[in-house]
Amino acid sequence: MNLSSNTQKWLDTSLYPFENKYIQLDAGKMHYIDEGKGDVILFIHGTPAWSFLYREYVSSLSEQYRCIAIDHIGFGLSEKPDDFDGRPESHSNNLNSFIEELNLTAITLVVHDFGGPIGLGTAIQNNNKIKKIILFNSWLWETKNNFKSQKIDKIVNSKIGSFLYLKMNFSPKFLFKKGIYDKKKMSKKVHKQYIYPFPDKASRQSLLNIGKSLVGSSNWYQLQWNLLDKLESKPWLILWGTKDEFITTEYLQKWKERLPNAVIKEFNCGHFLQEEKAKETITEIKEFMKKDS
Repeated sequence: MNLSSNTQKWLDTSLYPFENKYIQLDAGKMHYIDEGKGDVILFIHGTPAWSFLYREYVSSLSEQYRCIAIDHIGFGLSEKPDDFDGRPESHSNNLNSFIEELNLTAITLVVHDFGGPIGLGTAIQNNNKIKKIILFNSWLWETKNNFKSQKIDKIVNSKIGSFLYLKMNFSPKFLFKKGIYDKKKMSKKVHKQYIYPFPDKASRQSLLNIGKSLVGSSNWYQLQWNLLDKLESKPWLILWGTKDEFITTEYLQKWKERLPNAVIKEFNCGHFLQEEKAKETITEIKEFMKKDS
């Protein structure tokens, strides 16, 4: 079903020139883009992003591949229902339904940030449908014993945290910019496309919910980590921003130990490589896609 006529007026189609598609899931109406033909590359974003994060990847890679990028329920152009709990495990269930509905197979899965546990959690359940995995800065293990995560968790679950997230739109306005190392790479025009999807308090609940899940879903992350052997034999490409202040190179080291055969490329940039190092990482993805599984 295509509801592009209903697309928000703020959307800059010069930056995001794609046909908007929607699918009805149990949790709500999910927006996605589906461009090109060939082997499937499925892009999964984290917070406070949406499929806009992967716009340059879809534009370039759709010349050779079928590129699909979703917006999680509560994000981007997807529905923002009041009754959706917004936990990563629930987003993962939605992704599972999405893959089933579109009958996707031989998927190259691309994940980042919270999209890591969300996407990999789904991939573990659908390991026979996964061909390759591309990982940007992310994690897949317990967070409750991590000092930085504990600090963030206290703030997010406080009254001031609720105020910042729901009243001030803190996540896309301020935290997103903090994830950019070279500020020149983030124009006001582009930054607005991350702010506009969350115009009021009700629309920002998804940001608060997933923030609370950083530690709140700790046990679920660890469960997925324990099951990662179902995906370890797949070809992995890890693209890592070494100037990320939160998901640091310590996280990368843990991935290296668990996935010794992964192809790893490090970049002098922050959390959002998709904004700072799009061309360079697209080149790496093209090389990775050419290799036989």
